[in-house]
Amino acid sequence: MLKRLIREPLVHFLVLGALLFLWSAWQGGGGGAGSNRIVITPGVVDYLAAGFSRTWHRAPNEAELKGLIDEHVKEEMAAREAMAMGLDRDDIVIKRRLRQKLEFLLVDDAAAAPPTDAELKAWLDRHPETFRVEPQLAFRQVLLRPERRGASVTVDASKLLARLQAAGAEVAIQNLGDASMLPTETPLEPLREVARTFGQDFADALMKLPPGQWSGPVESSFGLHLVFVRESTKGAAAELATVRPLVERELMAERRKAELQALYERLLAKYSVSIDMPKSPPAAGGARGAP
Repeated sequence: MLKRLIREPLVHFLVLGALLFLWSAWQGGGGGAGSNRIVITPGVVDYLAAGFSRTWHRAPNEAELKGLIDEHVKEEMAAREAMAMGLDRDDIVIKRRLRQKLEFLLVDDAAAAPPTDAELKAWLDRHPETFRVEPQLAFRQVLLRPERRGASVTVDASKLLARLQAAGAEVAIQNLGDASMLPTETPLEPLREVARTFGQDFADALMKLPPGQWSGPVESSFGLHLVFVRESTKGAAAELATVRPLVERELMAERRKAELQALYERLLAKYSVSIDMPKSPPAAGGARGAP
């Protein structure tokens, strides 16, 4: 009997519920689930009024404030009656909400101790790829399509390359080569965006070309390209000064995760958990109802 009682989810729920009701009473909620006394303190009134102000950007008038208080009293009465009837038992939504409240109450706010520059730098050093600066490219390109030019495409590319090299960087290229939906001018953008449009092999090949001159042909799935690389930048580890808010966010999330893990390790030490696995695997889609 005792073993079964320990395994009963309701016991766990009541323990958590007791903590929450103690907190509610301390905050001025008044009474408990079995009490007929509901106390609305000045703090509760201020809380209700503040919620109204955040939504409507003004303070509630007397009638509106009375309506807020009336709704709060209805919620309190309904919650107590529902719990007295056992409507909260084995309700997964309520359990999850209680878990959220427990974690909020018992886990220290990570923001109470902002990380130092040394901690942020150490985190960034441990995760160099998280905020790594990507390689970037800016270039011009002229396309020659084999399906249109046939065997002469290589010779045509060689001749056109010579013309482009003689004309220089800013030669008009809109009417050169073969028409396509590809951009002839690509501003400085991450290498992955170039690869998304032209293909990864093409993007990688452009990173090896010397900037400031016409080169090629460079092959892609679209054909042969004559390319003028305006600018290329290699990837590099991010500097803390440029990504500090992002690193701080990730570090705080990591801290909170560790604090939650420590919380549940402490709680687990207080409980005896017995798990009776089914003799046969659960049916596809999961079992219905509680065990």
